[in-house]
Amino acid sequence: MMMMMMMKVLAWVLHLLPVWMMSSSSAAADFSVRFGNALPSLSRPANSSQIFYGIMFDAGSTGTRIHVYTFIQRDPDGLPVLDNEMFQSMKPGLSAYADVPEIAGHTVRQLLRVAKKTVPPVEWKRTPVVFRATAGLRLLPPAKAHALLEEVQDVFDESPFYVPADSVSIMNGTSEGILAWITVNFLTGRLDRSSQKTVGILDLGGGSTQITFLPKSKKTVESAPSDYIARFHMFNSTYELYTHSYLGNGIKAARLAALGALGSDGLERKVFRSSCLPKKHTSDFSFGGVTYHVSGVTDGVTGFRTCYQEMLKVVKGVIKQPHELKDSATFYAFSYYFDHAVEAGLIDESRGGAVKIRDFRKRAKQVCNRPSERSQVNHFLCMDLTYIICLLKDGFGFKESTVLQLTKKVRNVETSWALGAAINHFQKFRIH
Repeated sequence: MMMMMMMKVLAWVLHLLPVWMMSSSSAAADFSVRFGNALPSLSRPANSSQIFYGIMFDAGSTGTRIHVYTFIQRDPDGLPVLDNEMFQSMKPGLSAYADVPEIAGHTVRQLLRVAKKTVPPVEWKRTPVVFRATAGLRLLPPAKAHALLEEVQDVFDESPFYVPADSVSIMNGTSEGILAWITVNFLTGRLDRSSQKTVGILDLGGGSTQITFLPKSKKTVESAPSDYIARFHMFNSTYELYTHSYLGNGIKAARLAALGALGSDGLERKVFRSSCLPKKHTSDFSFGGVTYHVSGVTDGVTGFRTCYQEMLKVVKGVIKQPHELKDSATFYAFSYYFDHAVEAGLIDESRGGAVKIRDFRKRAKQVCNRPSERSQVNHFLCMDLTYIICLLKDGFGFKESTVLQLTKKVRNVETSWALGAAINHFQKFRIH
């Protein structure tokens, strides 16, 4: 009886989730990771088969997050739903420990305590734990990234949870964008068969940024580079997504690119100056385990106009403009888009909200030209808001009248790629 119940649960998951048919391009072809063929068998109480769990680690460039998802089947003949998400994060990102990888293991071990408190002990041996690193580790030398992953693997192997094959790895940027698209459209009910519209997503991390949407125009698909298009089958429909991840165009990496600090040597002796910073400002800025000395310009023009020209160099010739990005399209924007909109007073942190791109421009001008209390708290706010404008308008080609839905959570669940990855992960399991 218990096995039949689990077969029903897993049958629903397999029905809900795509059997991925990715394009042949190297960037888009393999975002689905194979984890193994079977969950370990375990004697369980009869009623516990109604609930199953998943643990997903998101190791970003600025922090490491754990998501513990609870799926529940209230009716044996009904459909399971996402019942709850337990979320916690720690800063800085694991890339900051590139020279002391054992600290990365300690960070993951601490976050696993959240999973132990959330998942009942009787479920531990059947609950998969998966770790995916993003831009922070993608930017590291391979040997240092591998050392960090080995530390995480050791922590997983000593944990009481089920550790699938390939449970610890670096995820490519294309996967990050696609899985975030699945998360948002799943949470907003747009993956239902009856739904005719999907929403696009914009994700701005510390090291990279992603754009993913379902094109309405064939010309968008035909004119895009082949590795910008990902095809897969879901709900008896074939989706063709426009998706790309720009490594080095996250908000923190963009700061360094504008300052001319990326790849520079002799950092202990150099000071990197920007017209985006207050004239008298000097400070140290750390990213990826490296510290940079920065300051404003003491001579010369400062303010929004000069700052804009600095940030424009980071996106011009780098970010491609899709053929279509019309006002009628709905895009959800999160991560640093959300955080800086809150910091700039454009939205309420608890509720999020709709913001026009021109609202970012207006606030950037205010912060850059007339430094306020906000810029005193974050001296990079002028630079960051200006970069967001350059990225959206001059990079992706959005109109200033375009409205973005800024959100951190949908239905009380984090709007990251992690849920999409957890869902995709469950479809890989078979019970015999």
